[in-house]
Amino acid sequence: MSSLATIPVGVAPGVEPRRRQLLLASTFAAGGSAVLVLTLLGAYLQQRSAVGDAWLAENNIPLTQPTMQLFTLLMSMFTVQWAVYAIARDQRGYAYLAAGLSIMLGLAFINQTWFLYTRVELPLDSTEGPLFYAATGAHLAMLGAAIVLLGLNTLRSLLGAMSSRRPDGFAAAAIYWHVMAGLYFAIWLGVYVLK
Repeated sequence: MSSLATIPVGVAPGVEPRRRQLLLASTFAAGGSAVLVLTLLGAYLQQRSAVGDAWLAENNIPLTQPTMQLFTLLMSMFTVQWAVYAIARDQRGYAYLAAGLSIMLGLAFINQTWFLYTRVELPLDSTEGPLFYAATGAHLAMLGAAIVLLGLNTLRSLLGAMSSRRPDGFAAAAIYWHVMAGLYFAIWLGVYVLK
């Protein structure tokens, strides 16, 4: 009777319960990163409100490039979720293809951001320059972390550590990726559209 008392409710005897530490850690990391990016975005918006019409009076931020970045991240959200779907069904080839596409779209976003930085040329001694680069740079760092997380989990899957019985690595990467992409929508709206 004492051995049955240690079995969690809903789990058959002899079957280990699924561990969700990786998903929980990814959720906490995504939440912490989101707080940082939203705080920097809030500082940007507060300073823009305080300055008024003089904000970006000498500099111009185009809207075409950030909109293309938004669509790049939207596409990557579908491909990263495809990787989760494929590994959960033991379709390894599709999981690798989807993860590779997601990483390529993330790298394309970094390339687009670098191109935007060269086009904008906001000086750091201006009022809006440091806040612009802090908010967008923090998001860029978050994207870099998402790419590394997805790449490491793809490598773990190649080595046989993930399957339909243990798809948590791709799911954790997808959680972080989706939060990162959602944060870019807030940056796109607050920094690029509302100017």
